[in-house]
Amino acid sequence: MSKIIEKINQEQVKKEVTTFNVGDSVKVHTRVIEGDKERIQLFAGIVIARKGHGINEAFTVRKISYGEGVERVFPLHSPRVAKVEITKPGRVRRARLHYLRKRQGKEAMSVKDQSQQTSEAA
Repeated sequence: MSKIIEKINQEQVKKEVTTFNVGDSVKVHTRVIEGDKERIQLFAGIVIARKGHGINEAFTVRKISYGEGVERVFPLHSPRVAKVEITKPGRVRRARLHYLRKRQGKEAMSVKDQSQQTSEAA
């Protein structure tokens, strides 16, 4: 029975998935269907968590919109997610960045850059 489920899952998994980590700033291109029209909508923010594995893998993106924090969970292998574009890689030492929820203003969206980390070490 599990071999049948595993085979179905392998058919549903996307072959080309962008590799990104927690702390990266990303733009998620999602397909939105309104009536008989389809368009691409962007959701840009910081990846604060990843969970699951295989077909059930999902990631959470957080952004500040009009002074209010907005989080959205995207299934990684969903056909609704057109692509994930990395705008700025971040370097964090946590698996989940839920501490960003307590921050206000610019601090809420700041994670150390990969470039800042290497320049400090030099």
